[in-house]
Amino acid sequence: MSQNKELLKIKNLKQYFPIKGGVFGRTVNHVKAVDDISFTIYEGETVSLVGESGCGKSTTGRAILRLDDPTAGEVEFDNTDLLSLNKKEMRQMRKDLQIIFQDPYASLNPRMTVRQSLNEAMEIQNVVPQDQRNDRIAELMETVGLQPHQADRFPHEFSGGQRQRIGIARALSVNPKLIVCDEAVSALDVSIQAQVLNLLKKFQEEMNLTYLFIAHDLGVVRHISDRIIVMYLGKIVEMGDTKSIFENPQHPYTKALLSAIPVPDPEKKIDRIFLQGDVPSPMDPPQGCRFHTRCPFATEKCAQEAPELREEDYMENGHVAACHYMKDIETGAHQPTKDTTSVRA
Repeated sequence: MSQNKELLKIKNLKQYFPIKGGVFGRTVNHVKAVDDISFTIYEGETVSLVGESGCGKSTTGRAILRLDDPTAGEVEFDNTDLLSLNKKEMRQMRKDLQIIFQDPYASLNPRMTVRQSLNEAMEIQNVVPQDQRNDRIAELMETVGLQPHQADRFPHEFSGGQRQRIGIARALSVNPKLIVCDEAVSALDVSIQAQVLNLLKKFQEEMNLTYLFIAHDLGVVRHISDRIIVMYLGKIVEMGDTKSIFENPQHPYTKALLSAIPVPDPEKKIDRIFLQGDVPSPMDPPQGCRFHTRCPFATEKCAQEAPELREEDYMENGHVAACHYMKDIETGAHQPTKDTTSVRA
């Protein structure tokens, strides 16, 4: 993927939400939902953003699309600085930047038929002549595995999986370059998840689409992702291609997430890592490494000094992690400071 064109470049992105208080409603604090992250997405690849609920994944996606304007940073899409565009210019860019929301029940207007919803997207972006839109809608319905005549139904007449397919059809209707999939399959049954993921993969191959896939389950993203970015409390803690993340995870948080993936073989024993404590508040994140309050390997250095994303000599090219002791943990020179592991069958 490194030989492909850089489609999206994020640099030092921050998204702080003010907390008001007092008689005069002054800003007394901020929720640091996304705190100084940088990454690049190449044309035609799928990058997955994973982490626990509240780590800043969805906020990152919304900031990139300017559904919420970022507090600071740079967002460059296809050599265009998105943060410098006015509302009219940004609306024109939205035909290249689409989103599939998590909740298929809330993302469609209940008072509009599917045909009206799809037609509205094409009309706003003016991508298909009016006399060709019905043919385009029929094509889109068939593309996502639905019947063309179902376009005249309302959202409540469809199942959750069908509604998510309609959401995909709406995103595809304007011929985008990048689609942000915000927990697009988390509300669906496992069998339907597989169908939707296969559908997205098929469209990527046929249309050279680029995905930013936001999820909390590493097991879901394993077979669709080219690269994975792991976030914790607004920060990127590890980033690399899918194979290296799964076969050679470096950050203790990534290892804990991977240990939580169910194993289908009942005879296979795995070391499950149970993290102690709760996720700290993004209003008052810990000093130093933000994971140190729950990390089994944390020392005083972790509480004082924030680690930088870096690559060790034994790691594959492009695989980076933010941990002071990852090389020593890998070699066994640094042992856990508290017990969080139990063996289960």
